[in-house]
Amino acid sequence: MDAAVLRDDMVDSLTHESKGCLHSDTLSVAMRAVPRHEFVDDDHNAYADRAFEHMGTRVLAPSTVARLLEALDTDEGHSVLVVGAGVGYTAAVLAEIAGQRDVQAIDITRRLVYEARQNLARAGYEGVLVDCRDGADGFPEYAPYDRILVEAAAVRPPRALLDQLSRDGQLVMPLGAHQQTIAVVDRDGDAERLGSCAFDPMLVEGEQADTIERNRTRREDREFAERDARRRKGWELDWIDWDSEPQMR
Repeated sequence: MDAAVLRDDMVDSLTHESKGCLHSDTLSVAMRAVPRHEFVDDDHNAYADRAFEHMGTRVLAPSTVARLLEALDTDEGHSVLVVGAGVGYTAAVLAEIAGQRDVQAIDITRRLVYEARQNLARAGYEGVLVDCRDGADGFPEYAPYDRILVEAAAVRPPRALLDQLSRDGQLVMPLGAHQQTIAVVDRDGDAERLGSCAFDPMLVEGEQADTIERNRTRREDREFAERDARRRKGWELDWIDWDSEPQMR
């Protein structure tokens, strides 16, 4: 079936009262325009309303994308930062609304950054800047932002992200640990909580999917380092008889 027809069917299902997660005409037009199959290398999943795992990240279901972007309330000319670029689809939808040059995206996983860049370029959104950054630090070089979208959960919004909002800017992200809600947060940290949700937690350096697997925690690393620093070296050890000659056999 033609991809444009599948996109229309997908958006129609999101606007239907049975889901009721897509309301604004602006967002509806944008989601109809973005070729999602360029971001999801699976014809079965490209326009299905389901989430799935890809390269260590969760590709959000279209209905979840719609909920986030409805809460974000982006308009043309807004400066937008996407934290958690993933495969690049959400950034592309925002680029349709705000304009490519006004959308930046970051991800902590380098190989996802490369994939998002390729996907965006193939879909016609090469003007969107994607960089490898720790999401909690944001992208201060392009601040302030009118809108910041975080596609990962945290107990509270990172202070650095709030500081990068414009005076009337707002940040949208899932807040909470076991029980999460989509929240709209202003520069002062005041949050309006919307419906419940379930997102993966925001990663920190060392936790991304392309990091070499570790068998010790960072706390254990510090303890091992401190123990090693206190350990006496060979020339300090009492039990070594440095004057004795080795026995030859």
